Amino acid sequence: MSHLLGFAIARARVGTNEAYFTHVGEPLGLKPVDFTLLMLLSRNDQVTQKDLVQALNIPAPHMTLIIARLLERGLVARERSSVDRRAQVLELTESGRTLAEQAHAASLQAEAPLRARLSPAEWAMLMELLHKCGAAGRP
Repeated sequence: MSHLLGFAIARARVGTNEAYFTHVGEPLGLKPVDFTLLMLLSRNDQVTQKDLVQALNIPAPHMTLIIARLLERGLVARERSSVDRRAQVLELTESGRTLAEQAHAASLQAEAPLRARLSPAEWAMLMELLHKCGAAGRP
């Protein structure tokens, strides 16, 4: 089965998931999807819920629940868009921005042992290939 991409990714996820939950998930109380949203919101302005649904291919009702959890924790706020007054955008609160910075730093620490196994060129190639796989089938 080692010739199957899905199997190889599943095996790699075992180590990456363990590293994530040890360094980020459990200490900071973040599910992987919460982490992903915090990272996206920390690096993008004027993001709507629709933008997140499309970017992550998560059903809208599920995204609503995820965002509600982040709103309840005080990590995200809704604001009227400065571009389209009819739309609401999501922005990190101050505590959300602080947690996003902590989570980013912790994720780099979690990845350090995994990165150490690869040369910088191998790491760059791995990331490029994973991005290509992730984009497969998308317009």
